[in-house]
Amino acid sequence: MKALRNLVDGMKPAFSKGGKLEKLHWVFDGLETFLFTPGHATEKGAHIRDGIDLKRTMSIVITAMLPCLLFGMWNVGHQHFLALGEFTQAGEGFWDKFLFGAIKVLPIVVVSYGVGLGIEFLFTSIKGHPIQEGYLVSGMLIPLVMPVDTPLWMVAVGAAFAVVIGKEVFGGTGMNILNVALTARAFLFFAYPTMMSGDKVWVNTALEPGQAVVDGFSGATSLGHAASGNMAGVVPMLDSFWGFEAGSIGETSAFACLIGAAILLLTGIGSWRIMLSVFLGGAAMSSLFNLVGPSLGNAYMQIPVLHQLMLGSFMFGLVFMATDPVTAAQTNTGKWIYGFLIGAMAILIRVVNPAYPEGMMLAILFMNVMAPLIDHYVVQANVKRRLKRAAALQTA
Repeated sequence: MKALRNLVDGMKPAFSKGGKLEKLHWVFDGLETFLFTPGHATEKGAHIRDGIDLKRTMSIVITAMLPCLLFGMWNVGHQHFLALGEFTQAGEGFWDKFLFGAIKVLPIVVVSYGVGLGIEFLFTSIKGHPIQEGYLVSGMLIPLVMPVDTPLWMVAVGAAFAVVIGKEVFGGTGMNILNVALTARAFLFFAYPTMMSGDKVWVNTALEPGQAVVDGFSGATSLGHAASGNMAGVVPMLDSFWGFEAGSIGETSAFACLIGAAILLLTGIGSWRIMLSVFLGGAAMSSLFNLVGPSLGNAYMQIPVLHQLMLGSFMFGLVFMATDPVTAAQTNTGKWIYGFLIGAMAILIRVVNPAYPEGMMLAILFMNVMAPLIDHYVVQANVKRRLKRAAALQTA
């Protein structure tokens, strides 16, 4: 580390005021503070009440997402070979599947970081402020919530929209009101719906000469099958838990999400109140549907509670999206309300709206907007309780 420190110190004069590369000062500062803890305190935006700084916190979140990324690469290949009728067992052709998925997924990751960080560097030069760390996480989240067949130009447009409209117009990291990665996902979903939903985008079926897709192949997700009434197309719960199903690149495996949740909870970065309350909200709404489903003859409502929560992006949203410290509720009571409503709304939207079989994105974005209002009423209720207590003491 000392040699690296000396190397950075040797380069520093060229990027300091009056140096040949003065205009790139904030780019150099961003790289330096990524390697070494900076010697200044945060003045606005997200604050970390810990011995580590925001950049180290973001690095831990990225580490927590790596299981989803690695499994997503493998599952992209697994779904591709299933469509071709090759390596149909999960234990077959591991490296063929992983390499195929890596070739499809890594360019999306590179484009997301390249475009997003490029715009960040541009804003730092224009506005004269340090590089903000928030995009380190958003740049990884955006590829994980995309279908594998998303064109790279769409990833670039989504990343640019997320950085400029989702974050910078509000003042940068810590000032945005909506989850940045979900802002990109929502923009692309509504701007290019045929490329972000349906049966053709979740499984890559690129064919080489001599290859053909097997008869009866459907690229629909389990939730897509359920929404259309084809319950036979819903994968078993154990497959949902491991993630052996079609879906967005990093969202299918509940097991990988739970590994990420363990890392976030053990390091004290993720909010256990939000994670638990989202789970309880989803379980409560699923249980209610289980009660009324038989009388309504609705098979989608009768999916068992745990199976319902393992499907789609529910677990991914619970661990990585709902817990965003910037856009979530800040008070402890508010976190319970905020999380419970996200879980309940996610299940409600996906089950009762056949036009949109996945509800997690809309539920989180809606509750992002409601989070300040929830905190306001929680604080006001606390103020009223304290005033009543004080009045009671005075009259005693």
